[in-house]
Amino acid sequence: MTIQDPGSWLEVLIASPLEQEHVDRIAAVAPDGVRVVYRPDLLPVPRYAADHHGVRRELRPADLARWREYLADAVVLFDFDWFEPERMAENAPRLRWVQATSAGIGEYLVRTGLADTGITFTTAAGTHAIPLAEHVALGLLYLTKRVPDLRAWQAAHHWERFTTNQLAGSRMLLVGLGNVGRQVARTCAALGMEVWAVDPGAESPPDGVARLVDRAEFRAALSEVDALVLACPYTPETHHLVGARDLAAMRSSAVVVNISRGAVIDEPALVTALGEGRIAGAVLDVFETEPLPAESPLWDMPNVLVSPHSASTVTAENRRIADLFIDNLRRYIAGEPLRNVFDRARGF
Repeated sequence: MTIQDPGSWLEVLIASPLEQEHVDRIAAVAPDGVRVVYRPDLLPVPRYAADHHGVRRELRPADLARWREYLADAVVLFDFDWFEPERMAENAPRLRWVQATSAGIGEYLVRTGLADTGITFTTAAGTHAIPLAEHVALGLLYLTKRVPDLRAWQAAHHWERFTTNQLAGSRMLLVGLGNVGRQVARTCAALGMEVWAVDPGAESPPDGVARLVDRAEFRAALSEVDALVLACPYTPETHHLVGARDLAAMRSSAVVVNISRGAVIDEPALVTALGEGRIAGAVLDVFETEPLPAESPLWDMPNVLVSPHSASTVTAENRRIADLFIDNLRRYIAGEPLRNVFDRARGF
């Protein structure tokens, strides 16, 4: 879209909590053509930095009516309508584009029915790559350096010299070479790991990847690696990509790291493999059911590091997403292609 009439306004509604400095930066993109609406008093209450969900606010009838007025005028949304996302196309009839604050929105769009609308969605792909890669490195070091044993011995005031392994010289099989996967490859290669990768769209190994593995060779390759790292999008094709037979193919000393989505791995099969010692451990930021149920065995397994789907959340997240949105907003105004457009056919 190109704003040609000086008297016309592109209505942009900020639909999740955002620091005022970033709201001001967005408003400065085109002060004579863009009207930015930000009403934090009508949004969920954030619990931590970069909380895009927050505690649901109970709006008074007058406040709810005001929020719906803003939705009705909006052409662009920063994040989804928190109040009635499944009715967003109906409540925001002028809406043309939504900038999401998450990289993986496919499940959400299907669940809310938004995938069937004509709205353009752009993801936050790439903004979380560094923190997720750091989490992978943390998890691998956590298990390789036997941190659970160290913590237990420290609690018991127990002194015992022991031997650990090292990451340098070990081999990883990485599934997914999007923005996150490529950053994981670079980070882990810098730690001395040999990175193999599976990605149907990759034609040549990117920086940090020593070998591309064909999907048909996936299970055979599992027997040759020390770690399996899942960083792929969740789609029908990747649902339970890793099952019992894949886990059985892995070395008993190998570990699994999942920063993708919980359903990419068959969780009961993973629990069984961990409990029977068929793999050495797991680092999990995502789960098939979230929050992870209190009765899940994963909570109490000493060889499992549980993270509450927070590995990507850092204090700099909102700035990075705002940077992406500002660039996309400039593109939208100029009628140029947007970055990170969600592909309905591919599911990401």
